[in-house]
Amino acid sequence: MICSIPDNCNNIAMPEKIQIRYIVNDINEAIEFYTEKLGFKLVMNPAPVFAMLSFNELRLVLSVPNPSAGGGQSMPDGTIQSPGGWNRFAIEVSDLGEMVKSLREKGVKFRNDIVTGTGGKQIIIEDPSGNPVELFEPVLPEAKMGNQWKNPAP
Repeated sequence: MICSIPDNCNNIAMPEKIQIRYIVNDINEAIEFYTEKLGFKLVMNPAPVFAMLSFNELRLVLSVPNPSAGGGQSMPDGTIQSPGGWNRFAIEVSDLGEMVKSLREKGVKFRNDIVTGTGGKQIIIEDPSGNPVELFEPVLPEAKMGNQWKNPAP
């Protein structure tokens, strides 16, 4: 969280974990993708429309569109939540080429090829519901996020 009012910033605790919610079509398929292909850990899956996973300080909450309750519930105007779009989280990797090769062998869908920008190289993959995940290899020291993702065991 960024605090823009200095007098009010002293009492704001910075979170130790970040939570992201993705809307998915199939909980079991999404759990398999994130745990087996990207190395996330399953925290809980108490209902067929909800699961919580983690990787270091990131908590990933998965919800199936659900008209009755929870994070997948329709909006007040009746809009049904759906997966996809372009907003995404990024995972820093130490060897993007090797990670891409490994994920292609596992049948992961890619939205693009590796591109190089000012701070590094990146590529976008999709989970089984079409939600994007960016894989990022920094080329400048300032672009490093800290704890680098280690490619999961094959």
